[in-house]
Amino acid sequence: MLFAGDDENTMATNLAIDDKLLCLALRLGKQRTKRATVNQALQEYVERRMRRKALDLFGKIDFDPSYDYKAERRKR
Repeated sequence: MLFAGDDENTMATNLAIDDKLLCLALRLGKQRTKRATVNQALQEYVERRMRRKALDLFGKIDFDPSYDYKAERRKR
């Protein structure tokens, strides 16, 4: 989880959210509150977008087959 979701990281807001969609998400996510459901949905959205950015790098970074990562670890 990227963010703890405690009161320190919260922001009061007023959003118009589709009630049917929110109720469905509430049931599917098995959260107890609408707030927890929205926070979980936002967390999953952010994580999915970050994974997508990482996937975009595949094929763009050169691979060095002679690189010995174990030797680099031993240097520490």
